[in-house]
Amino acid sequence: MSAPNGVMMQYFHWYNEPDGTLWNELSEKAETLAAAGITSVWLPPAYKGTAGGYDVGYGVYDMYDLGEFDQKGSVRTKYGTKDEYLNAIKNAKQSGIQVYADVVFNHRLGGDAEEEFKATPYAPSDRQQPIGDEVTIKSWTHFKFPGRQGKYSELELHWWHFNAADYNAYEQGDFEAVFLFEGKTFDTEVDMEKGGFDYLMGCDVDFNHPEIRDDMMHWGEWIVDFTGIDGFRFDAVKHVKAGFFPDWLQNTRRYSGKSLFAVGEYWSSHIEALHHFIEVTGGDVALFDAPLHYNFTEASKSGNDYDMRAIFDGTLVKDQPTLAVTLVENHDSQPLQSLESVVESWFKPLAYALILMRRDGYPCIFYADYYGAHYKDTGKDGNEYEIWMDSHQWLIDKFLEARRKHAYGDQYDYFDHPNTIGWTRLGTDEFPGGLAVVLSTGDEGTKWMEVGRANTTYIDLTEHIDEPVTTNEDGWADFRCLAGSVSVWIPQADA
Repeated sequence: MSAPNGVMMQYFHWYNEPDGTLWNELSEKAETLAAAGITSVWLPPAYKGTAGGYDVGYGVYDMYDLGEFDQKGSVRTKYGTKDEYLNAIKNAKQSGIQVYADVVFNHRLGGDAEEEFKATPYAPSDRQQPIGDEVTIKSWTHFKFPGRQGKYSELELHWWHFNAADYNAYEQGDFEAVFLFEGKTFDTEVDMEKGGFDYLMGCDVDFNHPEIRDDMMHWGEWIVDFTGIDGFRFDAVKHVKAGFFPDWLQNTRRYSGKSLFAVGEYWSSHIEALHHFIEVTGGDVALFDAPLHYNFTEASKSGNDYDMRAIFDGTLVKDQPTLAVTLVENHDSQPLQSLESVVESWFKPLAYALILMRRDGYPCIFYADYYGAHYKDTGKDGNEYEIWMDSHQWLIDKFLEARRKHAYGDQYDYFDHPNTIGWTRLGTDEFPGGLAVVLSTGDEGTKWMEVGRANTTYIDLTEHIDEPVTTNEDGWADFRCLAGSVSVWIPQADA
């Protein structure tokens, strides 16, 4: 974590305009974000994707092209040029914000030439059984990187640097398969969905190939030197040989002499899968708490039928809090995206209180929840939809203020009602006063709670409730919230 009570911000969403302005926007807003309480930012993949200046960054073409070379139809990426990226990192760090780079190791897309070789087709839904004999295929597996001309790395990629792809130029019609290349195997140290979820998309990188391993180690050393970043967000870790991550991370830390924070995206609602990844990687990589996100989604859709006493059941932050990055929404779960699992807008203030006001976990704020978002896209049913995502910036800033000034010390939970729950933080010598949080998914709620300060008047920082509350001689009081709402109570003298 970047600081005591640190808070990460995912500084992008899927539908940021492809106008090359995001890096400059961060440069301009870094001081304001730091003042609000943001201590780190997770930036989108900064290298050239197959769609050039339009690619969100996950269709990886060239990891060494940070918006520097004329490749795939543009010099800049969706977010700006190499120099603008480096300047954004510098300005963020000068403002006291650490910067985490998004790293996509799993696959490559947009090869420059086709190659012919032998491969065996497997069913996309089952990677255990072949659905045909070995055949000769032709696929886009030669990556020449002509715009870069060997700068930073001379390695060109060929079919033998990958283990699978889903495209064969010789196949006609609707034939769908994942083609396992001759002499290759699917990695088993991956999520076991679909019989083994090594293959995700594009040309699947073979991490057992020595030239790939060497180049990835070199890239880690290069990116830290070149940019000065403070850590990484690893994409799609459940599709990559798990043991690769601690090897790569330890090498990059050793080379750089920096501690380098790391969080992985193991997107699964099954907590056992997350525990297994943590065990295999020796606890070297934190994980996003996807099960908590799914709990938020369910609670937001169920309303007062959801038992809020169970909101943390089956979550990483409950089981392994020091390795949990807690979140409400992200670019994959937002409306119309591949893992769409929307947390309804009315519940988002409650969800952000549940990650920002509590002792455990490293909370991550989503750009589109903070600034709002408006976009159009096609849904899975083929129809076009217009989406408006609400800005919750005003309330999130209030929560950040409370986290920065008051969310310290012992935590007492009052999770004793299916709709109305609360907790208190008692403060410390350095941060006295503490706070009380109460929220309800049903009717207006009250919670009799201890804050540890006798005869002290508390006010609702959210301004939802005007009347103050005064504790008794033992430091207890009835703290209130409105229906379907949350209130954060802090000492009036500290406001």
